Amino acid sequence: MPELPGESARDSMVPPYRRNLRPDPSEAPWREAAVLVLFYQDADELRFPLIVRTDDGGTHGGQISLPGGSREADETPESCALRETEEELGINRDEIRLLGALSPLRVPPSRFMVRPYMGYVATRPRFNPSPAEVAALALPSVMELLDPCCTGIERIMYDRQVWPVPCYCLSGGVVWGATAMILAELVAILKRPAT
Repeated sequence: MPELPGESARDSMVPPYRRNLRPDPSEAPWREAAVLVLFYQDADELRFPLIVRTDDGGTHGGQISLPGGSREADETPESCALRETEEELGINRDEIRLLGALSPLRVPPSRFMVRPYMGYVATRPRFNPSPAEVAALALPSVMELLDPCCTGIERIMYDRQVWPVPCYCLSGGVVWGATAMILAELVAILKRPAT
């Protein structure tokens, strides 16, 4: 399997404030998390779900993200991604075929080490989002993600300052930060010439 592009692919979606972050002097441990890009066939389109997180006052509340969350002590990152997807979207984890992993990504604002995975279900799932965790659902197509017209700049408030942040505009929503960086690596992989 070819090497993952990692940082070089994600660089186009790195928020400017992230480039200026100083190391955390507390050296607090990084928590483990996992997310899933879940591909499914919908008529002639390959799609994947994104969730709008409930605005619970947390670091990532109200943001658009991939399904996923914190890893529990007794599970692997892969099983975490499947469990979280089942809990958040109501999709039976046994129906999901894992395709592989993308590069791990550190998320300094929440001190998560996120491990992204790709999965596939053959038909459009019956989504049953958890109202406690999911405020809304977006279902962009892969072709939409690959369209250069869907990339842009959005003004985002971070640390009491407004920043021009690179983003994807997908299914009417703005995807930025860690999720956009993960999707940027996916784009780079999908655009690789076939060998």
